[in-house]
Amino acid sequence: MSETPGAAPPADGLRADCARCFGLCCVAPAFSASADFAIDKPAGRPCPNLGADSRCGIHADLRDRGFPGCTVFDCFGAGQRVAQVTFGGRDWRDAPQTAALMFDTFAVMRPLHELLWYLTEALATRPSQPLRDELSVAYDETQRLTREPAETLRALDVDAYRGRVNPLLSRAGDAARSRGGRPGVDRRGAHLLGVDLRRADLRRANLRGALLIGADLRGVELGLADLTGADLRGADLRGADLSTSLFLHQAQLDAARGDGRTALPPGRTRPGHWSPLSLTPLRRRAGFRARGGG
Repeated sequence: MSETPGAAPPADGLRADCARCFGLCCVAPAFSASADFAIDKPAGRPCPNLGADSRCGIHADLRDRGFPGCTVFDCFGAGQRVAQVTFGGRDWRDAPQTAALMFDTFAVMRPLHELLWYLTEALATRPSQPLRDELSVAYDETQRLTREPAETLRALDVDAYRGRVNPLLSRAGDAARSRGGRPGVDRRGAHLLGVDLRRADLRRANLRGALLIGADLRGVELGLADLTGADLRGADLRGADLSTSLFLHQAQLDAARGDGRTALPPGRTRPGHWSPLSLTPLRRRAGFRARGGG
């Protein structure tokens, strides 16, 4: 591979660097007035809270001002990639003729960077060599696409491309869930909105795409559970153990509720809106060693 997954992220990295972007996530997408956004905003129109410095004027108060959806958005570094690499640092405000193309490019670059993040995570699960080889090929191909010029990116059918990579990521998740023990329940895509899951055994579970909005997961062990695309908005993770959960990204945590007892995977941070540290001990099921087997 031309760049080592996990050790050196591609180009600008896979974490948003708003200081090197032009506020693309505040301009390119459309917002609909809802519990997540206080206003309607059509695609391509700057949010009224976006300042001339490309920063959000109410960033510290987004939740209180009715914009919790903004606090959980993650471009995976696509914003600065488009701004500084694809468009060479030209701000769409200084070069308005580039605006439409830049916004269209961002809409493609963001899912490509998200795929790079997932592929990096998949490679970190130490898959078998044949699967590692396939993941490496997909990683390199996705990285190659991010280097294409804007016109080529705009023409890319990114949904079709993602559809080709996702089965590979699913296989990587299944392999990781099965290593050293039986895989858990398969609840991929399950509608579990507001469900009390405190007694559910979700170790090694397949929760890809599961709707867990408002679900009660207090004290639940989610060791080696595949959380790819799981919707955790408002889910109660207080005291839950996610320390070895698979494919759990920061935005999912930012959308949920938790506290100081919630165990997180390496590299994830405790959101500022979570409850402070509680001294109540975390109940754990006996006999489960997340990294060593069932």
